[in-house]
Amino acid sequence: MKKLINNPLNVVPESLEGMARAHPGLIKVHFDPNFVYRADAPREGKVAVISGGGSGHEPMHGGFVGYGMLDAACPGAVFTSPTPDQMYEAAKVVHGGAGILMIVKNYAGDVMNFDMAADLLRGEGFQVESVLIADDVAVESSLYSQGRRGTGTTVLAEKILGAAAEQGYDLQRLAELGRRVAENGRCMGMALTSCTVPHVGKPTFELGEEEMEIGIGIHGEPGRYREPLKPADEIVERLMEPILSDLPFRSGDRVICMVNSMGGTPLIELYIVYRKVAQICEERGIQIMRNLIGPYITSLEMAGTSITLLRTDDEMLTLWDHPVKTPALRWGM
Repeated sequence: MKKLINNPLNVVPESLEGMARAHPGLIKVHFDPNFVYRADAPREGKVAVISGGGSGHEPMHGGFVGYGMLDAACPGAVFTSPTPDQMYEAAKVVHGGAGILMIVKNYAGDVMNFDMAADLLRGEGFQVESVLIADDVAVESSLYSQGRRGTGTTVLAEKILGAAAEQGYDLQRLAELGRRVAENGRCMGMALTSCTVPHVGKPTFELGEEEMEIGIGIHGEPGRYREPLKPADEIVERLMEPILSDLPFRSGDRVICMVNSMGGTPLIELYIVYRKVAQICEERGIQIMRNLIGPYITSLEMAGTSITLLRTDDEMLTLWDHPVKTPALRWGM
């Protein structure tokens, strides 16, 4: 294992300390329990938008804390769900009096712990709604989730819902929008290599030099199948077909497209992937209205990519274009 770390047990707190030092005007970090929150929190009269999950997927979620996105993010240990006390304490710090919206990826630990935190908060009189992201078309269920896993649509939801909260949507309207985003997003990923969890010290799984895994999960969960490595265009076709047929996407649909690096794939390769995605969409009469290309929901240093399509409308597009200023995503400001 070759990593730029000190003690494997200190990876998360040291990374959080680095974030706090790098972005003091945007975020603050609370330790014990760990959470990242907006430097200007709480925002009175605004719904507080909170998310979280295991570390190792950076910049998600802590990198998306700031104006126009999240009010707080709760990082668990690497590939491990955050604990209820993290969400509970984060929510109390950023609550501005208009309620709390939780964006939750569909993994058993995340769902259980966010639900426990929501129950604790409701017991103290807070209004809480949750939006569940379950967009991974590679699986219907796995050892890690009840139903589909939550993946790339999470990033798009955090951007759209963060903008809506900034514009004054009330809690119920925000939750309804979030469920519409969740219902219309689909994602699938693939891996060229494994990754190594620091405290484990060895690859999560083994892939041969000429092998790839189609439908991989963001924690290294098994995909749909493993096969010999193919050219990029064929890989994109293998990912796009189940995505397009699942919703299904149809001619005339408008979409937001994210081509994401799993951590170890450079931009030069992601643009090759996007080139083919755009060609397939054009052939099918699907119009890509906005795109996001880069490492946004990663799996440590795993080489590979995921493709996310969100069927969109005028409201979502307006919210997508709304200014955002976070450590990892910025435009319009």
